[in-house]
Amino acid sequence: MTADLEAQLRAVSLRVTRPRLAVLAALREHPHVDTERVIALVRDELPTVSHQAVYDVLRALTDAGLVRRIQPAGANARYETRVGDNHHHVVCRSCGAIEDVDCTVGHAPCLTASDDHGYMIDEAEVVFWGTCPECAAASTPQ
Repeated sequence: MTADLEAQLRAVSLRVTRPRLAVLAALREHPHVDTERVIALVRDELPTVSHQAVYDVLRALTDAGLVRRIQPAGANARYETRVGDNHHHVVCRSCGAIEDVDCTVGHAPCLTASDDHGYMIDEAEVVFWGTCPECAAASTPQ
């Protein structure tokens, strides 16, 4: 797996460093986590890594297109390595869990705005809100 992550970094002209590899590995294994969780995961592997180093890595990976930053309304920013496919998310209003939702394949209706105001639209970001199965089960009287 490390060779794959190293190749991804090199493909976007980023130096291969232990913090970058650790952040990519953490996000691959734990999509949709916030910065504090990324820091904790990276520190499992690199105990002395600083908060600032992780913030800098997340910014560099996001700028390079290897990581996507998402921030549903009212939530902390989250990160994922699934990029470039115009997928969306469903968020639990109760616990904040986030899952991926694929866009419709073929003609992409989610890219057709009712009024594009002259913009050349290349991406749409849709967030579905609801209650996850675990929270729904917990709130149902037995």
